[in-house]
Amino acid sequence: MSNYIKIFNGNIITPNGVLNDGVLLIADGKIAEISAKNIEIANAIEIDAQGKYVSPGFIDMHVHGGGGHDFMDNTLEAFLTIAKTHAKYGTTALMPTTLSCEKEDLLTTLAIYEQADKLNTEGADFVGIHIEGPYFAMSQKGAQDPRYIRNPDPAEYKEILAASKHIKRWSAAPELPGTIEFGQFLKQNNVLAAIAHTDAIYEEVVKAYEVGFTHATHFYSCMSGVSRRNAFRYAGVIESAYLMDDMTVEIIVDGIHLPAPLLKLIYKIKGAEHTALITDAMRGAGMPEGPSKLGSYKDGLDVIIEDGVAKLPDRTAFAGSVATADRLVRNMMALAYVPLLDAVKMASATPAKILNIQDRKGELVKGKDADIVIFDEKINIETTIVKGNVVYSKDKF
Repeated sequence: MSNYIKIFNGNIITPNGVLNDGVLLIADGKIAEISAKNIEIANAIEIDAQGKYVSPGFIDMHVHGGGGHDFMDNTLEAFLTIAKTHAKYGTTALMPTTLSCEKEDLLTTLAIYEQADKLNTEGADFVGIHIEGPYFAMSQKGAQDPRYIRNPDPAEYKEILAASKHIKRWSAAPELPGTIEFGQFLKQNNVLAAIAHTDAIYEEVVKAYEVGFTHATHFYSCMSGVSRRNAFRYAGVIESAYLMDDMTVEIIVDGIHLPAPLLKLIYKIKGAEHTALITDAMRGAGMPEGPSKLGSYKDGLDVIIEDGVAKLPDRTAFAGSVATADRLVRNMMALAYVPLLDAVKMASATPAKILNIQDRKGELVKGKDADIVIFDEKINIETTIVKGNVVYSKDKF
C-alpha cells in the first residue's frame, strides 16, 4: 500500500489559478490528486497548510553554491550541503553550475555529481549540470577567472561531453571562433546552448540562435547592449533577446544585479513564459557577510559579501549573488509589481520548460513529481517537499 501525504487547508497554486481551501494528495513521490473537496485516506500523514499557499517547488537553473560550499569544491559534502541549504528557501530542484576552470577540475566535478546525485535524499533534486565557461569573451569576463577563458576547443568539449550524461546546459559567447560548430554539437547531444559573457552583436546572435543558442544566461549581466563600431550602431545580445520572441532569458532577482525598471521591462517584453528566475548563488548564500571565495577553495577568487551580494575585493564587479529562491519571488512581486502567480511561474513552470523537464516538474499536476513548497503571503517558507519527501519544515529544522 502507498504511503500517502495529505496537504489540506491550503490555497493551492495550479496552472489554472488558485484553488482555495484545497486538498493535495501525494503517493509514491508523485502528486496523486488535487481536489476542492476533502479526500479521506486512512493512515495518511497530514499537513495542515493553515491557509497558506501550496505552490510548485522552485527550480533554480543556475546556482554555484550555498551554505559555505561551492560545487567546484569537488566534494560530496559540498554537493549535499548546497542542496539542503537551498531547500530551506523553497528550491526543490537545482542545476549545479561550474565556473571557467582547468579541464581536469571540471571532469572531477562531473564525477562527483554522479556520486552525489545518488546520495541526495535530503535536499533539492539535481536536474543536470550547467557548465558556465570557459568559452567566453575576455571583455565580458565579469568574475570569471581570466586564466581559464579560451575559445572553443572541439577535442576538449567532445571529451567533456563524453565524460558525463548529466551535462544538460552549456553557456558560451557566440561570437568566438568555433562557437557555431560548438553549438551544433551541443544540439546534436541534446544539451541546451546558452549565450553568456559576450560582446556579440545581433547578426552573430541570429546565427547562434539558428544552431541552438536559444537561451540567455543571467540576462543583462556580462552581456552586450547597443554599441558603436566605426561610427555605426549595432544591436547587442540584450536587444536580440527582446527581438527574438522565442528566446528565453534568466534573471538574477536579488534586487541588486538588476534594478526595478529593468525587471519591469523584462517582464513587459519577455513575459512570464520566457523569463526564469535564478539565484546564481555562490557559497555565501545562507551565510553571514564577510570574506568568501568564488569557485573552489583550492583555486577560487577572493570575494567579499556585503550589501546582500558578492563582490570582487576592489568592488569593480559583482561576483555572483547570495540570493535564495524565496527572495527572487518576493522581489519580483515587490520591485516589478508582478502578480504572485506569474512570479511563481517564473520560478517553477518556466525553468522546467526551458530545461525540458516539464513532463515531471514545474507544476502541481496529477502524475508529476511531488515537488511542493508551502509559504505565507510574504513568501516565508514553511515546508519544502521534494518527490514526496519533507526535506524542510520550519517547525522541525
